[in-house]
Amino acid sequence: MTDVTQEGTAVPPETGAAPEERPLAVVAGRPLTRLPDDLYIPPDALEVFLETFEGPLDLLLYLIKRNNMDILDIHIAGITRQYMAYVELMQVSRLELAAEYLVMAATLAEIKSRMLLPRQSQDEDEGEEVDPRAELIRRLQQYERFRKAAEDLDDLPRLHREIYPIVLEPPVLTHEPVYPDIDLQEVLVALAEVMRRPDLYEQHQVMAEALSTRERMSQVLAQLRTDACIPFIALYTREEGRLGVVVTFLAVLELIKDSLVELVQTEFCGPIHLKARAGQVTG
Repeated sequence: MTDVTQEGTAVPPETGAAPEERPLAVVAGRPLTRLPDDLYIPPDALEVFLETFEGPLDLLLYLIKRNNMDILDIHIAGITRQYMAYVELMQVSRLELAAEYLVMAATLAEIKSRMLLPRQSQDEDEGEEVDPRAELIRRLQQYERFRKAAEDLDDLPRLHREIYPIVLEPPVLTHEPVYPDIDLQEVLVALAEVMRRPDLYEQHQVMAEALSTRERMSQVLAQLRTDACIPFIALYTREEGRLGVVVTFLAVLELIKDSLVELVQTEFCGPIHLKARAGQVTG
């Protein structure tokens, strides 16, 4: 058996402590156990509809089908009680939505009261007594037909009903090209640029040396092994031309630099001879 505190909370007898209060939410990592005093919640912030009807006729059709009634023979008393229970529920949740439902409730009450009244005898000219439910039955039948047509339309594919594919061919544009006017100065500038283009494609052919300085040095040393002294002018030939003179002169300078040969002149302004240094050139 549990104890009940002054606030009405059940406390287990074993512990005697109140159950742990669950937070309403967690904000920034901190549990929120009660709503802030300055928090404003609009009256229409959250609406939950378990069963929705599009109008009073829709509700009546739902109640008739749920009770397996014939639409031509409606049990007004039972339908009215169920209808009013739903209207009272709507009044609790939202009064302004129940206005048109209240009109239908009044209509049902009127039909019920007319059916409870005793039937009066009527003359034959006046014809048969009109059923108080006739007008309501006609409206229900008409609404049911329109609802069935709407459901059939909703079952149709959305393509060509709400979505219409459109294929548009791009227009064919025909126009003559417009050429700009060219000045003579621009033609001259283009011509000058074309004339400069061959300079960009100049070729420089690199070929191997016909005469090598290192090879001429070897030739001079080989000649000094045979002859002890060689006239300086004997090293040059006409066939080799200027290139031979330059290569031979460079070869002699390299040999003198390496102390392999030396130049000798016996008299002033006399001929110059080339001979090997002592011990440098062997046979």
